Amino acid sequence: MELVFDRVTKQYKNKIAVDRVSFTLKKGVYGLLGANGAGKTTLMRMMCGVLKPDSGEIFYDGKRAGEEAFRNVLGYLPQEFGYYPEFSAMDFLMYLAALKGIPKRQAREKVRELLNLTDLTPVARKKVKTFSGGMKQRLGIAQSLLNDPEVLVLDEPTAGLDPKERVKFRNLISELGNDRIVLLSTHIVSDVEHIADVILVMKDGAVIHQGNLEEIIQVIQGKVWECTLESQEAENLTGKYPVLNMRREKEGILLRLVCGKKPAESARLAEATLEDLYLYYFSEKGQEGGTL
Repeated sequence: MELVFDRVTKQYKNKIAVDRVSFTLKKGVYGLLGANGAGKTTLMRMMCGVLKPDSGEIFYDGKRAGEEAFRNVLGYLPQEFGYYPEFSAMDFLMYLAALKGIPKRQAREKVRELLNLTDLTPVARKKVKTFSGGMKQRLGIAQSLLNDPEVLVLDEPTAGLDPKERVKFRNLISELGNDRIVLLSTHIVSDVEHIADVILVMKDGAVIHQGNLEEIIQVIQGKVWECTLESQEAENLTGKYPVLNMRREKEGILLRLVCGKKPAESARLAEATLEDLYLYYFSEKGQEGGTL
C-alpha cells in the first residue's frame, strides 16, 4: 500500500497552485495542513482525477491517478459535497451505491454497516435536509466508504462543525486510518494535531515540512518566547516579530512570539506547539524579520 506523488505541478494562468510536490504515503492518517489558497484542494483534486497535473505523476501501487483501477480503490469527500435534501440518509447512500455499480443486496448490507459506523442509524429514514452540519459530514464520510476504499481523501471535513461534532469526527477518522491511507486536508490545527501520524505543511503550492508532530515543531523549538511588557514595549516587538498570541493582564501585556534570540529582558522560553508553527508560517509577518 503506497501512494506516490512524483514532482506534481499545476498552474492556473500566472499562479502556480502546486509546485513540483513529491512525497510518499503508506498506511495511516496524514494531515495536510495549510492556509486557504496553499494548494491543498488542487493537490487533492489531482489525486482524485478531477484535475490533471501539468507535469509529474501520481501512482498508487502502480495505478495512475485518474484511471478506473485507481478510482475503484479511492474514497473522496470534497470540500463542497452535494446532497439531495429530499432523500433519506438510507436512500441517498443506496442511490450512490447504485451509481458505483454495487449490487443491491451487497449495497444494502454496506449501507447499514456505514450508517452504524457513522452513528446515523437512528436517523437513517430521516430526510437529509433535516440534518445538522455534523450529521451531513458524517453522511459524507459514509458515502466515501461505500466501495471500501484503500485510499480515503477528506478535504476540510470538519469546517463549520461545533467542537463536540469535531471530536466525534476526528475519532472516526482515526479509526479509519488503521487499515488504509487517509489524507486529511485542513487549516484547523487541532484536527491534525490529535490524529495525524504524519503532518505535511503546505505553503504557496509546496510541501515545506513533513514528519510527525515532534519532528514538525522542531523548526521553532527554542524560539518561542513569552514576556509581559508595558504597552509601548509590546507595540515595538509586535512590529518586529510574528506574534502568536497577545493578552492584556493586570501586570501588562502578555506576548507570545517567535524570535531567534531573547526579545526582551523579561522573556522566557515556552514549549512550541503545532499552532505556533502554523501561525509563524501563515500570519501576516510569517517568516519575515529574520526571526529564525
